[in-house]
Amino acid sequence: MPPVCAQTAAPSSEAQPAPARVWSQHSWKWRGHSVKFITHGCGPPVVLVHGFGASSLHWRNNIEAIAEAGYKVYAPDLLGLGASEKPVMDYEMEVWRDQLIDFMSEFVQHPAVLVGNSIGSLACLMVAEAAPNSVSGVALLNCAGGMNNKAISDDWRIRLALPFFYSIDWLLRRRSVAQNLFDRFRKPDNIAGILRNVYGNKAAVDAELVQIIYQPSCDPGALDAFVSIITGPPGPRPDMLLSSDSLTQPLLVIWGDNDPMTPANGPVGRFFQALPATRPDTNFHFLKGVGHCPHDDAPDLTHTVLLPWLECTMPGMRSS
Repeated sequence: MPPVCAQTAAPSSEAQPAPARVWSQHSWKWRGHSVKFITHGCGPPVVLVHGFGASSLHWRNNIEAIAEAGYKVYAPDLLGLGASEKPVMDYEMEVWRDQLIDFMSEFVQHPAVLVGNSIGSLACLMVAEAAPNSVSGVALLNCAGGMNNKAISDDWRIRLALPFFYSIDWLLRRRSVAQNLFDRFRKPDNIAGILRNVYGNKAAVDAELVQIIYQPSCDPGALDAFVSIITGPPGPRPDMLLSSDSLTQPLLVIWGDNDPMTPANGPVGRFFQALPATRPDTNFHFLKGVGHCPHDDAPDLTHTVLLPWLECTMPGMRSS
């Protein structure tokens, strides 16, 4: 593969730079909406896809390390999240799949390794299934079972909670209730508390991280995007996607074993633990004491697994 080193063409670079970072930030018009993304490094392409409520800045502790290993890193903000525009629309996993496919076609232009966290992992699988020639490998970090919990109907904990989830859906469709809940949810102190519950390393929940999550919630359309994602269709489950004949790329699964959102003993965690026994070129790694976001919770530990796998899957420029 030729090295991907050229400056990424983009209409503008409007987003505020991350504190003390040297990444390039860009803006792109997709279907009439502004989408922000980060690029850094030189070499074969790696695309990082964040999860719900997060942004490209959630990869703050990974972009430099991956670039230094000899790769060009791309980290887009999904539509409706991060610094990307938040149009009033029905948000579905398929929207983000299409955004990523078009983004890769326009900017990456070479087969890339996709690395995702949570619903970002699910979006990566959808891209690999729909556009297999664009994807040379997929790394999943605590993959979600769906855009929201309604996808996981075979977990007794979810079944017990389904009436509650549907009640929340009904309440969120009432604008005044949704606004009140959203305003409570997005308070910085509340964000910090939620993050500490899903991170194993509480020290990683710093002021910068809270700001990364909080700032996009102030954008126009943030409430509507939040409600649509919570109440919308969950999308395909990972087991359904991995049964596709077109999804044959090398697969790395990294799982923080202290994850209350997608627990290791839940149906999604159990599925991925068993997968290497039946699917070729599949690796599963537990990270002890790590929560739902391994890349930011324990970046150095994550890199000890991710970077050697990247080297085997798509050698970086330093190896050539």
